[in-house]
Amino acid sequence: MNRQRRQRPYSVLAALLLLAALAGCSATEVGDGPDDEAGGGTPVPSASGEARRHGGPHWQPRPGTRWQWQLDGKADTSADVPVYDIDGFENTARTVKELHDRGAKVICYINAGAWEDFRPDHKAFPQRVLGEPNKGWKGEKWLDIRRLDVLRPIMAARFDMCRQKGFDAVEPDLTEGYRNRTGFPLSAADQLAFNRMLASLAHERGMAIGLKNDLDQIPALVGDFDFAVNEQCAEFEECEKLTPFVKGGKAVFHVEYALERKDFCPTAQRLGLSSMRKKLELDAWREPCG
Repeated sequence: MNRQRRQRPYSVLAALLLLAALAGCSATEVGDGPDDEAGGGTPVPSASGEARRHGGPHWQPRPGTRWQWQLDGKADTSADVPVYDIDGFENTARTVKELHDRGAKVICYINAGAWEDFRPDHKAFPQRVLGEPNKGWKGEKWLDIRRLDVLRPIMAARFDMCRQKGFDAVEPDLTEGYRNRTGFPLSAADQLAFNRMLASLAHERGMAIGLKNDLDQIPALVGDFDFAVNEQCAEFEECEKLTPFVKGGKAVFHVEYALERKDFCPTAQRLGLSSMRKKLELDAWREPCG
C-alpha cells in the first residue's frame, strides 16, 4: 500500500534546485551509539555474510526495535520510541533535529514507485514515465520503473533532500509495481533493478534504507536493504516471509490496520517483528504490541 502524498517532474535540474531550497537547513550529523535501542552504526553482515557499506557505515536497526509511523502531516513527536518514520516532504530539518536530540533515529518516507500531483517536484517527471492511476489514491500514477535513466536523478534529488534534513534512513514506497496494473509491462527483474538502484542511492549518501512490502523478492533483496517495512502481513498470513530480515539481524517494522492486537501480536512477537496497530490514514495514533 501507499500513503497520503507523492511527487512530480519538469526537468531534473529544476527538481534538484527546488529540493535544495525545500531542504533549507544543512545536514545534521548524528552519532550512532552502539548501545542504543535503535541499533548502532556498524553494519551487520547481510544474509550472505557480506557487510554492506556502500558509502560508509550507516544505521541498521535491530529486530524488535520500537517505532512510530506517521505520514499524515507534520510529525507528532510525543511517542516515547527510538525510531520515527515520517514524511520527508512534510517535515523539516528542525523536526528531525528535535528527534535526534532525544536520541531517536528518523526515517524519511518518500513515494518511489508512483507520481503524486501534489508534491513540489511533480513537474520533474516526464509524461512518458507516468502510467495508470494507483486506484484508491487520488492524484497518483504508477511510474515506469524500467526508465532508470530518467528516475535515478529524480530519486537522487529526493534522497538528497532526506540527507540534507538530517534523516538517518529512507522508506521508499510502492516498490512492488510489477505486481500491479501500472500501464507498463514490468517484470520481476525490472523491480529488482529499480529497488537495488534505490538502495544504492541511500547507501551512497550514508543513509539506511528499508524494503517496503515486496515480500516475494525478500530472498533476493535482503542483502541490499537494512530493514523492512510491512503492512498487513498478518492479515494475509504472510509474516513468515519476513524472517530473512530478522535472521540477518535487521528490524521488520510492521503494522496492521484491520486486525485487533490479540489477533496478530503473539505471532509478530514470536517472529521478532516490531509490530503495532495503526489507522489507515497513518496519523499519530498507535497501539503497539509491546
